[in-house]
Amino acid sequence: MAFIQSIEFATEQRKKMLDVMERWTADATGTGTAERSTLAEDRSNPGHYVLAVSFASPESAAENSDRPETGTFAEEFAALCSEGPTFHEYDIVKTYGG
Repeated sequence: MAFIQSIEFATEQRKKMLDVMERWTADATGTGTAERSTLAEDRSNPGHYVLAVSFASPESAAENSDRPETGTFAEEFAALCSEGPTFHEYDIVKTYGG
């Protein structure tokens, strides 16, 4: 079953956070199990973000989380957060559109 993990956070260090996200995404979608990720900023609350990461299954998400590289990125990520990160996990019920 397809699976999404969302991560909500705030940062005042946008450039540094984007640099970490670029490196994490290249690793997680290149050698990890993440299929894709989308980063969105709250238009009414600048500096607040949500990251949605897609996986083939909850098991593949857990496998990615267990990678030492993911732990290293998570530490860098958390150090740049002024709020959060807060994680949520969702099973995909249905996908609409392209």
